[in-house]
Amino acid sequence: MQRLINWLIGWPEQVAVHLTWLAPLFARITVGWVFLWSGWGKLNNLPQVTENFIGWGIPFPHFFTPLTSGIEFFGGLFLLLGLLTRVSAGALGITMIVAIRSAKWADVDSLETLLGFDEFEYLALFLWLAIAGPGVISLDHLLLQLTRRPGQPARKAS
Repeated sequence: MQRLINWLIGWPEQVAVHLTWLAPLFARITVGWVFLWSGWGKLNNLPQVTENFIGWGIPFPHFFTPLTSGIEFFGGLFLLLGLLTRVSAGALGITMIVAIRSAKWADVDSLETLLGFDEFEYLALFLWLAIAGPGVISLDHLLLQLTRRPGQPARKAS
């Protein structure tokens, strides 16, 4: 039994340890690219997006439309770079919660429906990035390394 457990759990863990840099990089590129272009599209079509916000009942749509569009564009850009990753992922996560509540909530008839929304899947990735961090292939990691004081122990890779 021990041999089976080591083969099914221990060996994959030993392999995964060498690839811990890949998951946050892949997640950041995936959602960063999507939201960079989503935000760009909204920034270039603010009147229509404002009308959508009005239809969804979002308060102060003339304020929140450019704010949300900017969060998507710059949040996506920052995620691609691995810069301000936790802040960007948190802000984008909030936009996904608002999107679900305002534009999708009427369609929720079960947990399965809620979990099937693209917005919920993005929310899960943003939550993971906000907690796990950008990984070692990121500007955040580089900036932390560059600002480390002499004699201060190196920070654990995030």
